[in-house]
Amino acid sequence: MGTPAFAATILDALIDAGHNILAVYTQPPRPAGRRQRVQASPVQLLAGQHRIPARTPISLREEAEQAEFAALDADAAVVAAYGLILPRRMLGAPRLGCLNVHASLLPRWRGAAPIQRALLAGDRETGITIMQMDEGLDTGPILLQQAVPITSDATAAGLSAELAVVGARLILEALDGIADGTIVARPQPSDGGTHAPKIRREEGRLDWTLPSEELERRVRALDVWPGAFFETGAERIRVHAAMDLPGPAGGMPGTVLDEHLSVACGEGVLRLLQVQRAGRAPLDTPAFLRGFPIAPGTVLPCPATS
Repeated sequence: MGTPAFAATILDALIDAGHNILAVYTQPPRPAGRRQRVQASPVQLLAGQHRIPARTPISLREEAEQAEFAALDADAAVVAAYGLILPRRMLGAPRLGCLNVHASLLPRWRGAAPIQRALLAGDRETGITIMQMDEGLDTGPILLQQAVPITSDATAAGLSAELAVVGARLILEALDGIADGTIVARPQPSDGGTHAPKIRREEGRLDWTLPSEELERRVRALDVWPGAFFETGAERIRVHAAMDLPGPAGGMPGTVLDEHLSVACGEGVLRLLQVQRAGRAPLDTPAFLRGFPIAPGTVLPCPATS
């Protein structure tokens, strides 16, 4: 049960290990990309390649949907970034329960966006937790964990791919261990819990009154969606890469300081390295400025004043 590329890596490992996959559950196809074409999820596409039945319910609250899941008579359900809440009846249906591959070191970052929240917070490490699911929000007992360091240049896309490989290995180990009784679940620690709410589109807006260090993390954390951005005139400019330049800002927050598109922040300076106009391709800053000049001295609006 999963939806994005992270979950497809988990499914691929289960297939390669020879597990008998009775069915795949994933989010329904939705519009995606610049042209908003309806696309199946990475998990559904992989399932189709291996001729595994894929189910795409909008909700799991209907009794008929829950009964159909129970009728699979599965040994276990593996859940990874699925996107729907599993009702109590479904949690208890598989013989060995539902195992979640969660991209954080629980109890830190329970919720929908653990990778992005870890990057936004400046965490030095994250990891994978294999958890026996209960009715709470990522509160179930822990089967296995492995820490993964967060490098200074890590992006959400890169970190997600790295964690997926770790998660794929750990879920195979957990399935074997829970089946033969060599792995016993342990309760999560009672303290240290944090919430990782779903990312909102407006979180991508760069607020120049914040420290440059924080804004540079925002660029890396939101690279998949919604993307970091700022506005100048009627244009919304997406930022794909940036460099934090610590030290005095040297001007009012939002002021463009030089021909390299270095912008004064509340603390420090953020140099924009790769940017993109709507409907155009991403460009390194020198090429971008040749076609769309933003002169030194320009003051880019901050959310509080725009």
